[in-house]
Amino acid sequence: MFEPDYLFSAHPQPAERRQVADGVYWLHFPMPLALDHINLWLLDDGDAWVLVDAGLATAELRALWDNVIDNALDGKPIRRIILTHFHPDHVGLADWLARRFNAEVCMTRTEWATTRMVYQRSDAEADASFRDFLGAHGLQSAALDSAAGGGNAYRRMVFALPPEPHLIEAGSRLLIGGREWRVHIGRGHAPEHACLYRSDDHVLIAGDQILPRISSNLSVTPHEPDADPVCAFVQSLQALKQALPADTLVLPGHGLPFRGLRERVDDLVQHHRQQLNAAEQACRAEARTAFHLLPVLFERELQGPQIFFAMGEAIAHLNCLHAQGRVRRDLHDGMWLFQ
Repeated sequence: MFEPDYLFSAHPQPAERRQVADGVYWLHFPMPLALDHINLWLLDDGDAWVLVDAGLATAELRALWDNVIDNALDGKPIRRIILTHFHPDHVGLADWLARRFNAEVCMTRTEWATTRMVYQRSDAEADASFRDFLGAHGLQSAALDSAAGGGNAYRRMVFALPPEPHLIEAGSRLLIGGREWRVHIGRGHAPEHACLYRSDDHVLIAGDQILPRISSNLSVTPHEPDADPVCAFVQSLQALKQALPADTLVLPGHGLPFRGLRERVDDLVQHHRQQLNAAEQACRAEARTAFHLLPVLFERELQGPQIFFAMGEAIAHLNCLHAQGRVRRDLHDGMWLFQ
């Protein structure tokens, strides 16, 4: 397995601003989740800052932000907030910060539409949709109650729906600090994930599209049950590999900044090929639901919220195999069987 060339051996302390490139600064905030931190990026825009991603909406992170605002912004306001994708650890405090600074929010069209859709679901709607969806893929009893019984958890992790954003898209050019950043789009982990690339010194703010140690979760959800995020993820990774130079500095949403983009893409692609092969082999031996595939795809014991994300990923790999004609799918007694 490829070992990334890390820019630093450790992350900065919470609320500490650390320079990673000319005019680019790293903030590292803890989170009360299995993925226990998030990286946010401050871009120097002369008399103001541009922020990439906002962090989860918790009292602890708001307190850290108060510290950053008082001590790490040099008295300059945040003028723009660019959100890479809709997940709550990236969007959570965008509204709180935007209103505090009267800052413009930027986001891709599909990520904004998804943010609105997920945020506005009632608890009952969220529970019912996931209960029906995960139940049809084999999750039952207490595990189903745990995975689909918490209401709209997304809304509890987002301070408020962000203001209507300025929409960005593939190829958009953003002038920050007199230098150009171009938007590249990643898919699979999120529908239209914005990555920002500065070509004059080969810096990529990758969000969750390319992480140095783990693969981003690729999940299918009830609102798009036949989606194929695995193929979308692999194809968009390969496009980034072709578009960007080998010495690109990757600034990920989680983990340490690193070089070795092309090798890391190859590792991620190979990982998902192996997962697809393992799933196909298991299904050919015996018809399986996504739930029965979990021990094949995940070596560790899954508990609590891990089952929710693992189910989404198992369904994603089965959907990919089905789209490629490598397995067939049949509805039997209200459950999808793949063979």
